[in-house]
Amino acid sequence: MKKNFPVELVYQVFSLLIAFILVHALYVTLIRPQANSFLEQETANMQADPGYVQQRSFFVVIKDYEQETCFVLMLWAFAILGFKGKSTYNQQQLLDQDLLRLPDDLPIGAEDSRDLASRLRSLPATVQEYVLPRALLTAIERFGATRNVQNVSTAARDICESEGERMESELSIIRYIAWAIPSVGFIGTVRGIGDALGQAHRAVEGDITGVTSSLGVAFNSTFIALVISIVLMFFIHQLQLMQERLVLDSERYIDHWFIRRLQT
Repeated sequence: MKKNFPVELVYQVFSLLIAFILVHALYVTLIRPQANSFLEQETANMQADPGYVQQRSFFVVIKDYEQETCFVLMLWAFAILGFKGKSTYNQQQLLDQDLLRLPDDLPIGAEDSRDLASRLRSLPATVQEYVLPRALLTAIERFGATRNVQNVSTAARDICESEGERMESELSIIRYIAWAIPSVGFIGTVRGIGDALGQAHRAVEGDITGVTSSLGVAFNSTFIALVISIVLMFFIHQLQLMQERLVLDSERYIDHWFIRRLQT
């Protein structure tokens, strides 16, 4: 696992950098110019017609810095979800293969453990780090050492459970992002309300433009953050479901292809 850790860390850092560049470029070239143009047009229409009803624009809703930060975090989370989802999918594909390469219904004795272990060690290094090969290799080595089927079953189950806990703990960074997005939205709410209160004296004089603009920042940032959080949590639960199924299917694989064929 130590060999994979720097790869994932570098991937996370670069994915965050790329997400920031893409989102910021989109905001600078499209979103903020469109929002400013729309607001200028709406201001001119309101000055020309006192009864004019101001329209809403999606570009205005997402134009502020808090929304930009939320979109950056969303793309970063999706990149990490894609990385882990691809790894989980590759491990699920491994369940369709016969890793032991033995004839059907052939009993497995303790003398076969060394040969079976060497077959698993001949797999590519990245594949050897997957849940199924690790648990299967542990079960084979335990059977060769103890010749006890119960010990083999316990060892395989413990490895699968520990791998499941490890994958669960690795989702902490994504859960942190899912928590941070609404928090950024609430920061925008506090900033908008603070600006609105700072312009209260202008509202008393009859100019409520600044107050309404600041309140728009407050509500728009929270709205976008909550929507993004809802979408992100859906994909997080889908990935967690894939990982849980992988662990259960790995236990079932080991029981079907190895444990039930053991002969003491």
